Amino acid sequence: MDALILAAGYATRLYPLTETQAKPLLPVAGRPMINFVLEALLPIEEITRVFVVANAKFHSHFEEWAAAYQSPTRQVPIHILNDGSTDPKNALGAIGDIHFTVKQAGLTDDLIIVAGDNLFSEKLQDFGKLAAEKKQALLGVYDVKDLEQVKKYNSISLDAGGKIVNFEEKPKDPTSTLTGIALYYYPAHILPMIDQYIAEGNNADQPGRFVQWLHTRQPVYTWTVPGLWYDIGSKETLEEANTIFAGK
Repeated sequence: MDALILAAGYATRLYPLTETQAKPLLPVAGRPMINFVLEALLPIEEITRVFVVANAKFHSHFEEWAAAYQSPTRQVPIHILNDGSTDPKNALGAIGDIHFTVKQAGLTDDLIIVAGDNLFSEKLQDFGKLAAEKKQALLGVYDVKDLEQVKKYNSISLDAGGKIVNFEEKPKDPTSTLTGIALYYYPAHILPMIDQYIAEGNNADQPGRFVQWLHTRQPVYTWTVPGLWYDIGSKETLEEANTIFAGK
């Protein structure tokens, strides 16, 4: 199983912090944010390789980080890819970067994907166990407990078995506070469908758009993220994560 960390965005909402440094490399509790992302993934023993897709502006920064990184648990090969974009105007978008990585690295194994600015207070080994058991597309979900917050993300409805029956990206009138986050498992047989999605001219940015498209064609199941989850999209959430992870 491979893992992909999405790290090619430009995070303009965090300027000036991200004008000279990629968001996943900003410090949280004294360490690069991406360290926490990777260390949440590594307890999934099936992961044997990690890919990080970066943009041209910060590619060398990630290369330096990977060369210096020492895992507190186990080392796996870390491959840094450059998607070639230079600014927000020519960015590939999250789904575009997934597509780029699958093609560029020739990925054919099952794939776990997580955004490089998503922090978890708990490890993700149970996500990996469910993925290995189901061998079906899997989405991490989290209860944000606020309908206004859900409007920034997506709204989903599930059947009794945890399978998605409705998915709406950026809903105007959500009825549930449960939302899908940027944590995905796609078994190998799903990867060619990313080609199809892109070839049809669909939105290549928000990664939830692919789930919205996919769940009408293939079963997509869910896994509830335990503990705390942070989507670092503002200075306020960055400061809050600093406090929480410093305490841990």
